[in-house]
Amino acid sequence: MDLSPEETILRESAAPLGLAITDAHIERFRTYAQELSVWNRRVNLTAITAYDAVVLKHFLDSLSALAALPERGEGFQLIDVGSGAGFPGLPIAITCPHIHVTLLDSVRKKTAFLEHVGRVLGLTNITVLTGRAEEVAHRPEHRERYDGVASRAVAALATLAEYLLPLCRVGGRAVAQKRGDLTEELAAAAQAVTLLGGSSAAKAPLHLPGLEDDRTLVIMEKLRPTPLSYPRRPGAPAKRPL
Repeated sequence: MDLSPEETILRESAAPLGLAITDAHIERFRTYAQELSVWNRRVNLTAITAYDAVVLKHFLDSLSALAALPERGEGFQLIDVGSGAGFPGLPIAITCPHIHVTLLDSVRKKTAFLEHVGRVLGLTNITVLTGRAEEVAHRPEHRERYDGVASRAVAALATLAEYLLPLCRVGGRAVAQKRGDLTEELAAAAQAVTLLGGSSAAKAPLHLPGLEDDRTLVIMEKLRPTPLSYPRRPGAPAKRPL
């Protein structure tokens, strides 16, 4: 298979993450990008639509979250909170068929897209869920059930911790994909992370070809059960961060 320069970077950059990007994966990524472009004309999914940029800034960036989830064996359960157009969850599902990925978003038009792409790609390891994290995390089938909880560019960390940690099992990890100087944001979130049962949030800077704009993974280990009163009602974590 002839690869574009960006697809070559994707393949080479995925190797240190423990991934072998096959021709079949590339074909699925190409189809995914085509469907994203078509749907984006009527549903606001992404401002990045050129294929070369999608490969690096969406697909490779999504896979980079796996750097924070090294122990992801058979049956690993991951939930992508605020999945939108499927990032980071769908690229992970494409390349890691042994991981079951739940894609959560509150906007029905976006989850309709995710369902469509899942059917087109023939993915059997995804579940698409329409709902708000503040409500889903109080359902017994989701509360503290996931080995990994991931989110990309959804909210400030103090708010995001209240979305993610109640879904994460004790012993699991919540991962937030961020950019820029996080010093103040980490300090502001410290109390919330501890209250919600997490460890002190740790930064893991990313150094991957094609992703050279100060991207960082923020990792929160789940040490204790989250108090039952959290997350608070929809909207409260954003309006009144802990």
